[in-house]
Amino acid sequence: MKELRLDYSLPHLCQILNVSASPTYDLKASTVYPIVRKRVLPTATVYTDEFRTYDSIKRLGYKHIRVRHGDEVWVIGDAHTDTIEGFWSLLKRGINGVYHSVSEKWLQNYINEYGFRCNHRKDEKPMFLTVLEKL
Repeated sequence: MKELRLDYSLPHLCQILNVSASPTYDLKASTVYPIVRKRVLPTATVYTDEFRTYDSIKRLGYKHIRVRHGDEVWVIGDAHTDTIEGFWSLLKRGINGVYHSVSEKWLQNYINEYGFRCNHRKDEKPMFLTVLEKL
């Protein structure tokens, strides 16, 4: 069986983070770019680190700002990847610390749970009530 990988490469978009994440089997441009096209508005500015898969993202029509962590650059104006990196960190710690391991069958559900938490982290209403309203 191929190793399933979380797609850590999906870019951080502007200041408003609405996480939409999914597992992938690889992080090649041929895998990642269709996901980006499907989930990222054409008018969005895409902020990434220097992961090579993003070398050609401008060809998709996106404005692209690359934050070069290798050069010890963490922020360029409003451009940074801290929020999405925080999301991936919380997801990985949640899986390892709370669930310990997950099967491929249920992985998308765990990703969705942490995406929901991230997307509603600044809500005034308690998150539990937001979940109840969706039932």
